[in-house]
Amino acid sequence: MLSTAVEPKTIDTRIPRPLLCILALMVVSVAINYIDRGSLSTAAPLLQADMAISPAQLGWLLSSFFWTYALLQIASGWLVDRYEVKWVMAIGFFVWSMATAATGLASSFSFLLLLRLLLGIGESVAYPCYSKIMAAHFAEQNRGLANGLIDAGTKLGPALGMLTGGMLMARYGWRPVFIVLGLGSLLWLPAWFKWMVSTRSHREAPAREGVGFREILSQRSGWATVAGHFCGNYFWYFLLTWLPYYLVRERGFSMDQMSIVTAVAYCVTALSTTTTGWLADRFIGAGSSPTRVRKTCTSIGLAFATAVIGVVFVHSSIGAMAILMFSCLSYGVFASSHWAITQTIAGPFAVGKWSGVQNCIANMAGVAAPAVTGLVVKHTGHFFWAFALSAGVVSTGAAVYAFLLGPVEPVVWRVREQT
Repeated sequence: MLSTAVEPKTIDTRIPRPLLCILALMVVSVAINYIDRGSLSTAAPLLQADMAISPAQLGWLLSSFFWTYALLQIASGWLVDRYEVKWVMAIGFFVWSMATAATGLASSFSFLLLLRLLLGIGESVAYPCYSKIMAAHFAEQNRGLANGLIDAGTKLGPALGMLTGGMLMARYGWRPVFIVLGLGSLLWLPAWFKWMVSTRSHREAPAREGVGFREILSQRSGWATVAGHFCGNYFWYFLLTWLPYYLVRERGFSMDQMSIVTAVAYCVTALSTTTTGWLADRFIGAGSSPTRVRKTCTSIGLAFATAVIGVVFVHSSIGAMAILMFSCLSYGVFASSHWAITQTIAGPFAVGKWSGVQNCIANMAGVAAPAVTGLVVKHTGHFFWAFALSAGVVSTGAAVYAFLLGPVEPVVWRVREQT
């Protein structure tokens, strides 16, 4: 007797050519985004000597970016859901590029502080815009690779900025580098206006435009994506801010060795998130459910990232660095899917606001992780409990994605008609 079972249809996971251009522009923009926000750290030694800025003032400058960047995520999400994303992104890009260029002309601490706040305002639109574009134009089986490439841009951008920016500043000074970087970035805008298509469509019912923050926060999955993203960010900001210090002070690495290890960690994460995103899309295209694939990536990725605690137990530097790279690789597995989950669940009608709330709270980890680590190291005299705390936070994130997050499928929004 012949079987009547129907084989699952394989879905083409190739990204359409027009969307590849848009994706390339988003990857370039996020790399510029992270180069611009990190360039002050690279210039810090030269800037301190040139403008007689104290360590305390430098600390204010480095942290001030997050004040506006994190707090304005919610407003940026509202803008993205209400207005055309092409213009919201373009205006934000212009603002942050001009803030970068103007940094090269700054002559006082107060002006530098103002420009860092302005940089945060401009860059706050980026991730809500990316999520809006993904939800509106990219199919489910394309979002893993697309989000993975964007995340890779956040890792390769700082690595490139540290290496080339440092050399250029040493040769030409920090002011010309900021001016050229800011003004040169504006070359991105003509390509954006040429290739970016509208995110609006005739299929968007007026009622859908009325999805509000209250409806988003009433979703269990909303709290899960916020908490899980915060836990992942805590791990990454912990490494980003304290790994160089740990390698030099506790492991006895030279500055050159520290730079190489840090750059390799960035590259391992970028390769992992891109490869995992591609594989996740292939599984979904072959018939696996987005729920199974995306939740597996986020929960398993964060679970294995807890291996970072092993760094302080291994005496061999080679062994410790192998564990560190494994943890970064695992984090990349998580990073390939956590934004795809938000984009799928929220859908194109609410993804701007949802992403704004999520990124606002998740980026508070950029404030918490460095500060808490500093206090722990100060009171204990070593890094064991700092690494242990980071491992505990990411294990919590793994549990959130595994057990608190529900199905990864679009919410059916029930909102009133707008008048």
